Amino acid sequence: MSSKPFHFKEFTVHQNKTAMKIGTDGVLLGAWCSVTNDIESILDIGTGTGVISLIMAQRSEAFTIDAVELDVDAYEQTVENFEGSDWSDRLFCYHSDFTDFATEIEEEEESYGLVVSNPPFYSDDFETGNDSRNKARFTSSLSFEDLLKGVAMILNDDGCFSTIIPRKEEVTFIELAKKQGLYVNRICHVKGNKTSTVKRSLLEFSFHQSAIDIQELIIETERHKYTEAYVSLTKEFYLKM
Repeated sequence: MSSKPFHFKEFTVHQNKTAMKIGTDGVLLGAWCSVTNDIESILDIGTGTGVISLIMAQRSEAFTIDAVELDVDAYEQTVENFEGSDWSDRLFCYHSDFTDFATEIEEEEESYGLVVSNPPFYSDDFETGNDSRNKARFTSSLSFEDLLKGVAMILNDDGCFSTIIPRKEEVTFIELAKKQGLYVNRICHVKGNKTSTVKRSLLEFSFHQSAIDIQELIIETERHKYTEAYVSLTKEFYLKM
């Protein structure tokens, strides 16, 4: 996977220091999650390169866009990417464990109107010898339970939490969220092409129950030829869309 800078239409993401490189999941989440004009504060959990935060800065007028990252190399890379963007005055990254961060935010009686996370989701059975990559990709570094508990602590009463996870984890994740008082409001099942199985679930939660809006997104009609829906969702970000 390339370590070259990834150029978007309005910003550039350097990724030479991080274990996890730019991928479809993060861009999809950043493009798909609900962003309203009245959101004043956004948090990106496990930011990696900072790409989701940068998309949030492009999409919103939020005064505060915070990110939290545990891995020191990813944290330093994110700071570099934030400082090199047009929105450096609104972007800030904390080098911290998310559980500790959430506890501190709650103690300070602060909260966020939108929380987004492209979380680690592979089990310990598939861990590699690369510690940084493991932290970025595996649930041992941040379990779904701890993620949802922390989100419930720091999300505004009327806020939204958006995430992307493997389709096979969807039911379990939704049930874990309910235990924290978070209810799924939107679901988008992502398929690589028309005949492939659903690999990812985009999920959006709030503290309010509602009828669930369920959609499907197909990325390609054939190799490197993208569907109108995918182009419409991502064209404001990708250079060649």
